[in-house]
Amino acid sequence: MAAPRLPSPDIDPAAPEARLAQTFPCLGAEMVARVAAYGSEETLADGQVVFTRGQRGVDFFLVLQGRIEILDHDAAGTLRVFTTHMDGQFTGEVTLFNNREILVSGRATGPTRVIRISRAGFQRLVTGEPDIGEIIMRAFILRRVGLIRSSVGGVVLLGSGHRRDTLRIERFLVRNAYPHRLHDADVDPDAMSCLGGFGLSREDLPVVIAPGGLILRNPTTATLADALGLTEAIDPSHVYDVVVVGAGPAGLAAAVYAASEGLDTIVVEGLAPGGQAGTSSKIENYLGFPTGISGQALAGRAQVQAQKFGARLAVSRMVTGLDCSGRPFLLRLDDGSAIPARSIVVATGARYRKLDVPGYEHFEGQGIHYAATAMEANLCAGEEVAVIGGGNSAGQAAVFLSRTVAHVHILVRAEGLATTMSDYLIQRIASSPRITLHVCSEITALAGDDVLREITWTDRRTGTSETRRISSVFVMIGADPNTEWLDGCLALDAKGFVSTGRAEDGSAVSPYATTTDGIFAVGDVRSGSVKRVASGVGEGSVVIQAIHRFLDPGIA
Repeated sequence: MAAPRLPSPDIDPAAPEARLAQTFPCLGAEMVARVAAYGSEETLADGQVVFTRGQRGVDFFLVLQGRIEILDHDAAGTLRVFTTHMDGQFTGEVTLFNNREILVSGRATGPTRVIRISRAGFQRLVTGEPDIGEIIMRAFILRRVGLIRSSVGGVVLLGSGHRRDTLRIERFLVRNAYPHRLHDADVDPDAMSCLGGFGLSREDLPVVIAPGGLILRNPTTATLADALGLTEAIDPSHVYDVVVVGAGPAGLAAAVYAASEGLDTIVVEGLAPGGQAGTSSKIENYLGFPTGISGQALAGRAQVQAQKFGARLAVSRMVTGLDCSGRPFLLRLDDGSAIPARSIVVATGARYRKLDVPGYEHFEGQGIHYAATAMEANLCAGEEVAVIGGGNSAGQAAVFLSRTVAHVHILVRAEGLATTMSDYLIQRIASSPRITLHVCSEITALAGDDVLREITWTDRRTGTSETRRISSVFVMIGADPNTEWLDGCLALDAKGFVSTGRAEDGSAVSPYATTTDGIFAVGDVRSGSVKRVASGVGEGSVVIQAIHRFLDPGIA
């Protein structure tokens, strides 16, 4: 970055602007020489465009002499320079690890000498030069964080901030780390003027406006992903060694280890990387992160790690069925396409259960939530909220929300938390003046109009009920397995989780092998698994050994 300013002491030390030397590093002569071996030297003319927003598979450029300006496009298509790469600096961010559409454009300013490296050469560089690869990967992750914080390269979302479809779209953008700016039509006077400027009315909301004037009126998740270039074309004739279904911690771990060990790997995910863990505000008992890490940050790093080794990630593509009658297996997707696979890792996890309360479905996404991230915390800042459930997810949500809301009410049907929640969370809840635990209690009524306005809960011991003005309820009461798509190909237990560890003839096999050879299950979807992030990651990494043995029976 040209003439960087020192960060303000008020800036978050983890923010990219506080870490300019890591976000825009300058490589020394020795590293430049090593990078040069993976590409070729070129001279760019003044004003020459080297890549354009919306392109896929762009090259990597290391500036030897001169400058490459990085350009942002606003909704009207106007360009502005927001950073400049100079001698020893390089272009790119996390889209270079996948085949998604890039978010920015780049052009040379003045005669500029560069090392240009193709996508294949870039892949060899980051794996063959681990010290340089580490610098590049850290810079790319920080740059994406910077794009999100500044909304550079992103889209504008216009809509009512508390309505189901606005939240659905915003949640998809947040979970997929796509830069965006929300204009809440209920509180932001600029939102309505924006609508008029594009010939839209309130009935069109929510609306996504992309650079160049592309307008999407209440798009489905799949339509939005396609329009923003988040999806990748899948060749139906290409047979993968491993197809991982689900991009939670277990699935991402399987992808990292499979790809790093040379297996042709693709991950298929219906919404966004992270699974249920991706909605956790902070995981504090995951090994190696003493200060904790959010589920989304952990998932973001893991997906980049998998892509670094060559794994592909197909987002917003839901697996709807499985044909196990022949080989290779055939996974059917919701867009009508299919993926052939020599082996499959089932890592579809589980989904939160719902409350049995009248009107519940009406308020889902409009007051009832299943995640407590920064997005939801901003939505209910300064208000009273309720968290339903006594597990670690509920405890983490309550502690996180207590930082920004007026008060958190935790409701559990049991007589306490000791048997379901980690002690460190119990202690924090007990010591927080902003959290009240209501034991032996359950929600018995919901009320509101288009959105939730108040709830009633009842003490099961006394029959006493209490009604409060609460418009945000976080439901975390256990989970049911996502196994409907398996089409009878595998044995399930009585609760619908995948049975593993025994073949149909009763013989002992891999702990993660299902009753169908070549199909394995890991993480929360597996019967008898420990529902923890660390155990899911462990299962995802270990299962690859069994896959190697299946693909090559000669391996001991």
